[in-house]
Amino acid sequence: MINRLVLENLKHRKLRTILSALSIGFQVTMILTVVGISRGMLEDSVSRARGVGADIWIKPPGASAISLSNASMPEKMIDYFRKQDHVTAAAGTLVVAIGGISTVTGIDLEQFISLSGPFKYLSGGPFTGPDDLIIDEWYANQSKKKVGDTVSILNHDYRVCGIVEAGKLARLFVPLRTLQDLTGSTGKISQAYLKLDRPENTTSVIDSLKVNLADYTILSIEEFVSMFNVNNIPGLQAFIYVIIGLSIVIGFLVVGLTMYTSVLERTREIGILKALGASPPDVLTIIVRETLLLAFAGWLAGIALTFAANALINGLIRANLQSVIVTGWWPIALLIAVVASLLGAIYPGLRAARQDAIEALAYE
Repeated sequence: MINRLVLENLKHRKLRTILSALSIGFQVTMILTVVGISRGMLEDSVSRARGVGADIWIKPPGASAISLSNASMPEKMIDYFRKQDHVTAAAGTLVVAIGGISTVTGIDLEQFISLSGPFKYLSGGPFTGPDDLIIDEWYANQSKKKVGDTVSILNHDYRVCGIVEAGKLARLFVPLRTLQDLTGSTGKISQAYLKLDRPENTTSVIDSLKVNLADYTILSIEEFVSMFNVNNIPGLQAFIYVIIGLSIVIGFLVVGLTMYTSVLERTREIGILKALGASPPDVLTIIVRETLLLAFAGWLAGIALTFAANALINGLIRANLQSVIVTGWWPIALLIAVVASLLGAIYPGLRAARQDAIEALAYE
């Protein structure tokens, strides 16, 4: 009987119920979308790092492992690396920020191909001049660029010479020499990649390199990509916690206002229930059950909105942001929605439970 009463109350106020559920859904969407973007971008970074085809990754002394830093490694170190036992290929890259989280990567095309194999061109082809630019398909789709178009990077105009499949190190590639000259980094690179004759030799090669290059960061590719997690990105974990906190506040306010208004509108109804023998716990139970249904409906709406947000992000700005569906966070989002909703229902529920039956029946 109580369940039927709860359902009828929600159905009787359809617009308010829908809006309340959607409001809770938005808080769920915020959480799942932020986590999905952070997870998607980290997974994309891992995929592109592995796409290089190298076994060892090297950065110069003082350079942060997973953030951009100035080019400070002498390019001639590539020759040194090539001479090491078990090293079959070595290549250096220069990575330069061009705004926000976007970067451009300078490569020696022959060196890079020796690591990862030829690019898979969807249109166009390799560099033919110093001002050529290779872009991946995600960047091409987002920026609406095609072979022959001009792209301005660091106040320098490049001609798109090729569009390649995504998933290999970067989104934008330019000739290494050109980027070095533009950034005043002649003879310098940001990092180096080594390919070995056999992956089993990775540990021994790293140990050998560290004897003479103790200040360098030298990691296997697997060690390198393992660093791409939420805990190693400055501020990301804190940002996620802030979003969760805001979501709880939003859920608390939305449900609190909804239930408080509902209790006021149903004062006479509550009086009748009490006159018929309903106890304060019975009245409180009605409010709690309505809240739980709203939270559950909002959770379902939030998941649906998350799929929509995921499709929108990956469809429009995939070159800058990547999003994935994080099903592992669905129970967490449900728990947050329920907790926030119950917190918001505490005062209205207690107010309804404490109402005097005679005063409630006399309420106009």
